[in-house]
Amino acid sequence: MKNSAYAAAGVDIDLGNRVKATLPQLLASTRRPGVLGKVGGFGGLFAIPAGKYQEPVLVSSVDGVGTKLKVAFLMNRHDTIGEDLVNHCVNDIAVLGAEPLFFLDYLGTGKLEPNVFTEIIHGFARGCSANRCALIGGETAQMPGFYQDGEYDISGTIVGIVEKSRMLNGQRNVKKGDVVIGIESSGLHTNGYSLARRIVFDKLGFRPAGRVAELGCTMGEELLKVHRSYGALVQTLLKKFNPPGTPSVVKAFAHITGGGFIDNIPRVLPKTCDVLIRKGSWAMLPIFQLIQERGGVEEAELYRVFNMGIGMVAIVAADQADSVLKAINRSRHSAWIIGEVVKGKGETRLE
Repeated sequence: MKNSAYAAAGVDIDLGNRVKATLPQLLASTRRPGVLGKVGGFGGLFAIPAGKYQEPVLVSSVDGVGTKLKVAFLMNRHDTIGEDLVNHCVNDIAVLGAEPLFFLDYLGTGKLEPNVFTEIIHGFARGCSANRCALIGGETAQMPGFYQDGEYDISGTIVGIVEKSRMLNGQRNVKKGDVVIGIESSGLHTNGYSLARRIVFDKLGFRPAGRVAELGCTMGEELLKVHRSYGALVQTLLKKFNPPGTPSVVKAFAHITGGGFIDNIPRVLPKTCDVLIRKGSWAMLPIFQLIQERGGVEEAELYRVFNMGIGMVAIVAADQADSVLKAINRSRHSAWIIGEVVKGKGETRLE
């Protein structure tokens, strides 16, 4: 069937098929036990490992990277945002103790640009491979007239697995006196970009390609730093400190994403406890120092919009906090004791 009329309307089916023909080789690096079939079918197939779990629970999450995409467009660099998205989704299920199984991506664009498509998929593949997460399918939609020229949107869905008895439940286990450990982010990760872009580009006048001395790179490079994955670290800590049949040392994790400290930490707190975060107890990254000192935004809002240099927090038993902290630092993640659990009503407090 000829599709020249459709191509003239802006949807080039043949081009889409040619671009997608390169995917099997690219995605081979993400293959892991359990993957069935091949990419390109009507649905991705994955078999849950037989015998490994007594009561397996599937854990899923879906997300995008928000207006961080605007920075990718400005820099004409598209090889990082796929990895951002995978790592973000991995972290969201890691807080429940789940390890990732597979990932599916969505890309919507007005006009399919083969080089941009390839860069994006390379990012997805790199993130999936690093997290032992199979990229088993996705969707690429050409929608002329729907997006501005040169722009696109991406989203992703992850599915992971955890033994039911091993799921983390901070609302049941967190108690007064527990210690809060903050684990360093790589930068803004994938949240707060609408405000950050307004501050650094509109208010402060930085150019995306302009080098910023205190950052040691261009502003665009800083804002495109890849969202850090904590999935492997979480599994390492759970194996070491929460072995089966023993009281949990690691009580909960909270991924510091949209909502910052204020909205994310309460997700894992019982209604009788607050978390007290001590500002200044960690080495804040230069980008957050710049935003805080020159952005003209109230401090309380900064801690609700940005991660402020802490990408994940762990709530742990006080008598093992130093041991957990040392284990995190040995795993090549910088971390600090940044607060404690106190009596309250399920909120985050800053002091």
